[in-house]
Amino acid sequence: MKENNKLFCDRDLLVIFCVTLIVVQGVTSIAPAFPMISQTLGVSKKQVGLLITVFTLPGIFLAPLLGILSDRIGRKKMLVPSLFLFGISGTACAFTENFGLLLSLRFVQGLGAAALGSLNLTIIGDLYSGETRLRALGYNSTVLSIGAAVYPAMGGAMALLGWQYPFMLSITAIPVGMAVLHILDNPEPKGDEHIIEYLKNALRGMKNPRIYLLFIGTLATFILLYGVLFSFFPFYLNEKFNADSFLTGLLISSVSIGTIVGSLNIANLSGRFTSRRLILVSFILYASAIITTKFISSFFALSLPVFIYGFANGINIPATQTLLAERIPMEYRGAYMSVNSMILRAGQTAGPLFIGAAMTMGNDFIFYTSAVFSVLVFTLLSIRLTD
Repeated sequence: MKENNKLFCDRDLLVIFCVTLIVVQGVTSIAPAFPMISQTLGVSKKQVGLLITVFTLPGIFLAPLLGILSDRIGRKKMLVPSLFLFGISGTACAFTENFGLLLSLRFVQGLGAAALGSLNLTIIGDLYSGETRLRALGYNSTVLSIGAAVYPAMGGAMALLGWQYPFMLSITAIPVGMAVLHILDNPEPKGDEHIIEYLKNALRGMKNPRIYLLFIGTLATFILLYGVLFSFFPFYLNEKFNADSFLTGLLISSVSIGTIVGSLNIANLSGRFTSRRLILVSFILYASAIITTKFISSFFALSLPVFIYGFANGINIPATQTLLAERIPMEYRGAYMSVNSMILRAGQTAGPLFIGAAMTMGNDFIFYTSAVFSVLVFTLLSIRLTD
């Protein structure tokens, strides 16, 4: 296991950063085009949200199986085919105008994406330990946030040429898969334990209350992110400010700038605050940012609460990932991180569905219920999650 203070010079970590950029691409690059897809293909706002739902749905069911396989047969053997499938099916989305076929291709792309969001974190956990692992996870969150900042603006600009163009970014997964195959040098788990014994030991560890409370925090984080920010916000900005796809992408990018600031400082903050406290603070910041957004009447002033929301993500996500990784042996890490990925996907899937249904209740209803939801999660974790 590596102990490397010059992480940005580490070739293996740079390859993982490329995988992370693919992970975040699947939703953020196409979200600014949603209003245009709705208008061009003649589908409702709720139906457009299915482009996120069918993409994230496979990860809910497949992530645990793929995590187990990565523990048993190796990380690379799962990662490389997943990247190729993501790239081919995602690019194919750009060449259809049939919404049903588009949903089918997004589902196939989701099959490829199912393992990516857990395997990149699992490999970081395998490569590093201690403070180096925390820094590596923080930097990985920074890279993810850079992608989340760049992709909406890039996708919004490409959507000005036509709603299909943002889907063409998926082709970048192919060269990343080649880099994983030929450059990445990561340790692999032995996988010599009998499968029944392996499953018993893995399930026994998941009964730890601290583990499932971290899973609850992950679920809530991504319900809010993919429901409020990526599904509701583009329509809200279009209706209230008449913002086009490019301006919408720019504003959504503000969340990633905040996440970059938070994640780059996660190691310093962890020296003053426990990971538990950082997670708790993040949910208060979520609620504050959401409520503040409701009362802002200037389009560009919205960048402040969106930045605060992003900062909360920047301290929440690496803290949660570190607490999980440090308590899991390498032989079971793929399974645990994949369950966390499954729950993450469940949040990504449920968020747009909830918001799609809530849109009929009005914008105020969405703002208030999202803020109350954040406070309720804070209350649960503050009572039950221990240091």
